[in-house]
Amino acid sequence: MKLRDTVILEQDAERIHQVLMRFLSDSGAGEALVIDRGGQLLAMDGGGQALDAVSISALAAAAFSSTAAMAQLLGETEFTVLFHEGAKRSIHVSRVEEEAILLAVFDERTTVGMVRVFAKEASRAVGAVLGEARARPRPAGEFAAPLNAAESGPAWTPPY
Repeated sequence: MKLRDTVILEQDAERIHQVLMRFLSDSGAGEALVIDRGGQLLAMDGGGQALDAVSISALAAAAFSSTAAMAQLLGETEFTVLFHEGAKRSIHVSRVEEEAILLAVFDERTTVGMVRVFAKEASRAVGAVLGEARARPRPAGEFAAPLNAAESGPAWTPPY
């Protein structure tokens, strides 16, 4: 089952939030995003600076996918980590599981090594939550009714 067919319940979202908050604390990164392979934002935490999460999610997913051809030229199925270093801020992109990616934005207050070590841990934890959500049977009929006023608002509001 693809991630887009998965129902992420409130408790799943809270567990992912806790994982991302720990990742940010342990790694020193400023922002952490979980996105699907199509570039859709699934979760985001941090936010020391304004970040166009929608655009960066789409671009990071595209960059991650485009490296598959380079990986194949080297005899790999894919690269599981990408790193883009800037003068002030850098981005670490890593595979969470088949359908999801973890994106970390950080500055000179931490190192790529710290981000990489804790990204592996966070990726495993987020992947476990997504795997459980994917394995859970979908509730029958729950999504067949029209949304009420409380349900039709924004699906997710950034914590800042």
